[in-house]
Amino acid sequence: MNTLLFIYNPTAGKGQVSEGLPQILDVFTKAGWLVTAYPTQDKGDATRAARELGPRFDRVVCAGGDGTLSETVTGLMALDSPPLLGYIPFGSTNDCATTLDLPKVPVQAAAIAAGQGVPRPSDIGKLNGKPFVYVAAFGAFTQVAYDTPQDLKNTFGHLAYIMEGIASLPTITPYHLKVEYDGHVLEDDFYFGMVSNAFSIGGIRLPKSEHVVLDDGLFEVDLIKKPVSIADVANGFQTLLDQTPMSAGARVHFQASHLIFTCDKPIPWTIDGEYGGNLPVNEVMNCQKALTIIRGK
Repeated sequence: MNTLLFIYNPTAGKGQVSEGLPQILDVFTKAGWLVTAYPTQDKGDATRAARELGPRFDRVVCAGGDGTLSETVTGLMALDSPPLLGYIPFGSTNDCATTLDLPKVPVQAAAIAAGQGVPRPSDIGKLNGKPFVYVAAFGAFTQVAYDTPQDLKNTFGHLAYIMEGIASLPTITPYHLKVEYDGHVLEDDFYFGMVSNAFSIGGIRLPKSEHVVLDDGLFEVDLIKKPVSIADVANGFQTLLDQTPMSAGARVHFQASHLIFTCDKPIPWTIDGEYGGNLPVNEVMNCQKALTIIRGK
């Protein structure tokens, strides 16, 4: 009998993972899996469990929000031969579920993870050596994702991010950056930057996301130049969502596999919605087809 390690975050999605545990385990068992369930105990525990326990199993499936998936991926990336990875989304945003074409109904997602899905190679990013699944970002609003209290996320969902984002407007500060990427260099003042490999960011499906290829070794890179006013901030983010130029040169978009961001002061980053570090020089690398992740059909 094949073995499956089920790592789940009991606090994700208002505690719904624990409530749905019997049904999920039943799906796995009926699909022929011998299951070991591991409830995470604290932040970073999914990483440790995936790294230390993962090699003993034929498949690893995690359940929780995007942060739980990101932690599990970090643990698997430390292995020489990582097992196949499945994901059951339970979080408040679930960008990865959209990208992986997974249903939001847990039992249906469990069936996909158990065998009905399609295993596909996926690129994994690294920011200064730290793995991330779908996005690394800096600047305006990025601190909102990891500073918003969990109870606020649970109660208000996406509205919580908007509320915290509005509160952060007075603190927006641009960064003067030199960005080196795949043999090119650009330098300017930017108040927002995003390196992504996803169809959805912040719960919003990006226009032209059909052009994103999850295993081509390339990131989508978006940089928004320094705003003059709060209105420019709003217009800049609308530009990012519409994927159309706000004005000549306001948005810089390109694809790249390797980037170095250099600033005269530390830049706080977020990776997959969590704090990613604070350094003046930051390297982002694409690890092409680093993991095989089960996607919906």
